[in-house]
Amino acid sequence: MTRPLALVTGGWRRIGGAIARKLASEGWDLALHAHHDRSFDAEFKAQLEWLGATVFPVSGDLDDRDFPARLLAEVVGAAGRSPELLVNSASLFHDDRVETITPEELEQHFRVNLFAPLLLTRAFAEALGDRDGSVVNILDQRVLNPVPDQISYTISKQALHASVRTLARAMAPRVRVNGVAPGLILPTADYDAEQWRRLEEIMPLRRLPGADEIADAVHFLASARSVTGQTLFVDAGASLESYPRDFVYLEK
Repeated sequence: MTRPLALVTGGWRRIGGAIARKLASEGWDLALHAHHDRSFDAEFKAQLEWLGATVFPVSGDLDDRDFPARLLAEVVGAAGRSPELLVNSASLFHDDRVETITPEELEQHFRVNLFAPLLLTRAFAEALGDRDGSVVNILDQRVLNPVPDQISYTISKQALHASVRTLARAMAPRVRVNGVAPGLILPTADYDAEQWRRLEEIMPLRRLPGADEIADAVHFLASARSVTGQTLFVDAGASLESYPRDFVYLEK
């Protein structure tokens, strides 16, 4: 039997890469999107193929309003079929505050973090024809308790979070739409090991989730045929608290 096909934006690294690996291990073929083709990773592709997946690399700029429709057409052309799962994982993340926000910065975050997932969802549904499909949007735990940092990013993710229930209702019964809201997951160069340990201690569960737990949540929602319009917070309880700043500024 032909393995089902998933399209994962930002699917070559970090959370997107973990999602790709989980789906490959669970029997999915993959169309993996990156902003540039230089982000394609031959070793990672080989790992996914070892897990049984056929991998179709695709690239393009989600800031281009015409790209979502082209992306679906490219995936269908390469794979010979349309995906049954869309994971909107790619995001734009810049650091700004109310005092520094600009129209250009705000517009770009909305184009990448809101408009692109919505347009991809529409193109995905159109490509499905009369088949059933599933969409999972990767959000952020801060959509419930926002901080004053990265405000363009935060507001665009809050809008995407709000769209989950609206699209789930609008696209039923054929397409299910859900969200996964990660907490602090993978360290960057901005964190040191001691700060990371202290951040674990201020979480309600006294731990930080791993990228594999985000991937598990995506896989659950992809296969949960009676679940739609829901957002799973995989954040060790961070969304239950109200932190004064972005985590990078805390526990220094």
